[in-house]
Amino acid sequence: MEIRTLRYFLAVAQEENMTRAAARLHLTQPTLSKALKSLETELDARLFVRHSFSIELTDEGRLLRDRARDLVGLADKIEGEFRSIDGQLAGELRLGMAESYQIRLVAQELRKLKESCPGLRYHVTSGDTEQVTERLDRGLLDFAVLCEQPDGQRYDWFELPERDLWGVVMQNDHPLARHATVTPPDLVGEPLFVSEQGWRGDIAQWAGGYFDGLRLEGSFRLSYNASVFAREGLGLLLTFDRLVNTSPESGLTFRPLEPPVEVTLYLAWGKRQLMTPIAKRFVEQVRKSFER
Repeated sequence: MEIRTLRYFLAVAQEENMTRAAARLHLTQPTLSKALKSLETELDARLFVRHSFSIELTDEGRLLRDRARDLVGLADKIEGEFRSIDGQLAGELRLGMAESYQIRLVAQELRKLKESCPGLRYHVTSGDTEQVTERLDRGLLDFAVLCEQPDGQRYDWFELPERDLWGVVMQNDHPLARHATVTPPDLVGEPLFVSEQGWRGDIAQWAGGYFDGLRLEGSFRLSYNASVFAREGLGLLLTFDRLVNTSPESGLTFRPLEPPVEVTLYLAWGKRQLMTPIAKRFVEQVRKSFER
């Protein structure tokens, strides 16, 4: 099974149309069809259901899509690592990040690195701690920004220099918007939106004996999406400050939790991971910046 063929397969899976995928790959449609037919023969599986103007993945096709994404991503990472061996002026970094206002600090460091290394390319994905550490462990990421202190046996890390503050985002006319802060009893019976990681961790610890009275209406990995539901009055969003637009015209208000809950973020990488020159340079740059 060739990486090139997996790239073809992923293009078709994304476009859901053979003609568009062939144009995107700069191939003729017969060439692309032949490659995919060979892939189906090699795997002894039907990967697509072909309709008049579209293509639909079978269950086997969806399984291959998920595996192929990881394989192609790892192949791209390996190619980038070898391109960067000759020096520090080029190369790739792959980062997985939790949602936080502090991500701007990482972006600032990438900007500075890009200025000194114009050949730098970077790829950023978002997710909770479980998602990004899994990809880090599998070698698909160089660095991860985490909301939980990393395992010192497996990772090296820096603390980001600021802290994130938990609070509640709600409609401007919600009764709790008149409060300066929000306490655990205030939220009992209210429909709540929060990430699964936050619900099991920080919120459970903060709420204490009131936790059983809290009602999880829905879980979201992206605060922006949850804020849309909060704006419609479907519930209250528990999230970090400054992730959601709460300006007067937004229709939303942020109130911090009481007692306050602050979260430290960590930039982590694998202890046994072999670093490329560009990754080493990024670590040293971040070390100097954060220590200041």
